[in-house]
Amino acid sequence: MRKFIRGFGYAFNGIWHAAATQLNFKVHLAAAIVAVYGGWALHISPDEWLWIILCIGLVLTAELFNTAIEFLTDLVSPEYNKKAGLVKDMSAGAVLVTAICALIIGLIIFVPKLLVLIHHAA
Repeated sequence: MRKFIRGFGYAFNGIWHAAATQLNFKVHLAAAIVAVYGGWALHISPDEWLWIILCIGLVLTAELFNTAIEFLTDLVSPEYNKKAGLVKDMSAGAVLVTAICALIIGLIIFVPKLLVLIHHAA
């Protein structure tokens, strides 16, 4: 049981390290905070919350995997290597695809509510 609990400590250590050292992770965390605040302010439905939470989780997970892949690539290939560069590019591309999908889902959820808000304010 001690080993199991220690595993959570390692996991949180990895998350904190990414949050402290990786600009893109910080940007995604900020976007997550904006999305949560927007969801709260616009009273999104429980189903919409599920989509927002899923998107946040997927983007942050993709960013953590990208960071891990970049660290591992730098460890095994400290000098420039074209294939190592492509590995890093593809993992960054995975984050980009995930973030674009999350953005589209966010727009589908938030834009109609914002348009109603603007229409009522006018």
